[in-house]
Amino acid sequence: MGSQDRKAEADAVMDRFTADAYLARIGAARPAVADADALRELHLRHLLTVPFENLSIHLGEDIVLEESALVAKLLRGRGGFCYELNGAFCALLREIGFEAEMLAARVFGDDGRLGPPYDHMALRVRTATGEEALADVGFGRHSRYPLDWRSRDEQDDPGGVFRIAAAPDGSGDLDVLRDGAAQYRLEQRPRGLGDFESTCWWQRTWPGSHFRQSPVCSRFTGDGRVTLAGRTLVVTGRTGEDGREARAERELAGRDEVLAAYREHFGIALDREPVAVGAASR
Repeated sequence: MGSQDRKAEADAVMDRFTADAYLARIGAARPAVADADALRELHLRHLLTVPFENLSIHLGEDIVLEESALVAKLLRGRGGFCYELNGAFCALLREIGFEAEMLAARVFGDDGRLGPPYDHMALRVRTATGEEALADVGFGRHSRYPLDWRSRDEQDDPGGVFRIAAAPDGSGDLDVLRDGAAQYRLEQRPRGLGDFESTCWWQRTWPGSHFRQSPVCSRFTGDGRVTLAGRTLVVTGRTGEDGREARAERELAGRDEVLAAYREHFGIALDREPVAVGAASR
């Protein structure tokens, strides 16, 4: 995708009115200057308010990788997975004065093997004051704040110790590490939303995809996370003077309690319970 095509994609829906509605959705003010401090605040506010969720897969809803669809879903109070969250965030950043590019990544599995191409989307962001950052509001347990794109040193963040390193295969790609473990391998070539469509379809339809195993909705809370996986509600957070992590887990009794949990913890109003693809109706 050429630069003119990417600009046309960015201009497709995100005008000032829509951007203001987006900012209101995440509880953020329009920054006076699109600098690093503003990006940090927007990144954190996004994580605190917009959940990572795969509910569309388990509700039989289509996932359309077009800017208008992504932003409209978010403004309805929903979240999404990486393509949706970072795709929408990219559009917002561009409208309010940042330069933002979508980058393709491959996620490292527990066995150290890489996932398929376009397995994940992250953002390279340039501020109006010359900084460059890696922003990612769609990768579960990740940094709370953008990472310094140019640094190859360890970067302390409340979410862990991160480092951006040259991939050892000499490809020119970059590995993003958290606490010494590689999380994903990132291309440096800018991409457009259309480039992610095939892998997004594969993630939604392949029976072995982890996105199809259970409905999941998760949101950062400031000192922990709240996650609803199927009918299991898990709340974690820091407690006590020593900052120990507390964990509370319980099984919800049925449909009404599940729908109430979506409303209370994620602001998502549903008229039916998401049921794992292929699971029997309950």
